[in-house]
Amino acid sequence: MSAGSPGSAGHVIVGGGVSAVRAVETLREEGYDGSLTVLSAEPRLPYDRPALSKQVLKGDDKPDSVTFHDESWYVDRDIDVRLGVRAVSLDPAEHLVKTADGQDVTYDKVLLATGSRGQRLGVPGTDLDGVVALRTLDDSVALRDRFATRPRVVVIGAGWIGMEAAAAARSYGCEVKVVSPAAPLIRALGDPMSRVFARAHRDNGVDLILHAGIQELRGATTVESVVTTDGRVFEADLVLVGIGVLPNADIAAAARLEVDETMAGAVVVDASLRTSDPDVFAAGDVCAWPCAPLRNRRIHVEHWANAYDGAPVAARSMLDGEATHDALPFFWSDQFDIGMEYAGHVADPATAQLVTRGDVEGREFMAFWLVDGRLEAGMHVNVWDTIEDVQALIRSGRTLEPARLGDPDVPLNEV
Repeated sequence: MSAGSPGSAGHVIVGGGVSAVRAVETLREEGYDGSLTVLSAEPRLPYDRPALSKQVLKGDDKPDSVTFHDESWYVDRDIDVRLGVRAVSLDPAEHLVKTADGQDVTYDKVLLATGSRGQRLGVPGTDLDGVVALRTLDDSVALRDRFATRPRVVVIGAGWIGMEAAAAARSYGCEVKVVSPAAPLIRALGDPMSRVFARAHRDNGVDLILHAGIQELRGATTVESVVTTDGRVFEADLVLVGIGVLPNADIAAAARLEVDETMAGAVVVDASLRTSDPDVFAAGDVCAWPCAPLRNRRIHVEHWANAYDGAPVAARSMLDGEATHDALPFFWSDQFDIGMEYAGHVADPATAQLVTRGDVEGREFMAFWLVDGRLEAGMHVNVWDTIEDVQALIRSGRTLEPARLGDPDVPLNEV
């Protein structure tokens, strides 16, 4: 079915990010001509987010360059985009979405593309001026402008956002400290690769304060210092909190859709991105899905490519088509002289077998994570045009010989 039925409520997209845009693009391209509504909590037209911690933050791209489509694009396709409208509840029995401003929006099928939100720090002083997050375009622009004044910056958290922001701040000449209870990126990459990124940051003047938590932030009205749980005090003019995210799955859980508490409460979907309710779908950060190339292991990742690849699958499933989300997770990062791409997903890099090829010390190498002899994830650092070969090896499901995998004289397609 591609056309809307006469008198039908139509399809509703809850969210305003890349998943929402990819879904409405696909629905119209596939011939769906029924009512199509987007409920976006943000007051801006949907925009692309990776640049917020990269090109926009560093001043390389203008803020308006990240908007997917202008208003006329949606008008021409008869897509009702309601900006600044936040969904507060979902009633699957009544096929109804309620919004914070009192709207009742009915649907035939609904896609939850609500993304994720930053975790709160939860210590005294987080309400001081100068304590910021990086989640929206406005956040990125404001942070860029502050970096240009060269404040003393403390980044709390050593995940991808925190480390990219630290690198951006140093590019402006800011004094930068990163405070984290865990080593940089260790949850995703494990200890040996964490050390590579830590050394790159230290080589570029970032002060890493590791194995320390935050006790409080001090200041009269504006933040002036950060106090760690071991009693150290660091002066700060600007504090960026980046301690992780949580899926925006509250309305799904309240509607009694199945969620996975072991994956931060992400909405459980099948391979077609259908939830436990047959007329409710989910894509992007908010959901956990069975990844076919990883032997249908359920995973939850918060990366742009998952949203980009998954939303068209959800859209086709909403049209009762045969669609499967079989893409491999993928992400990239740029930090100082490191340009990296990563494909796949390893549940615990600490217990996987790590194999490297190339010059790790010179930051021009590849890394592979094997589980029971099969490749589950691979990364390159400054070894370009290799990620497709990595993806092919993961998809093959073959048992690989570590010595050949780590030998740069053996082409990846011959491992």
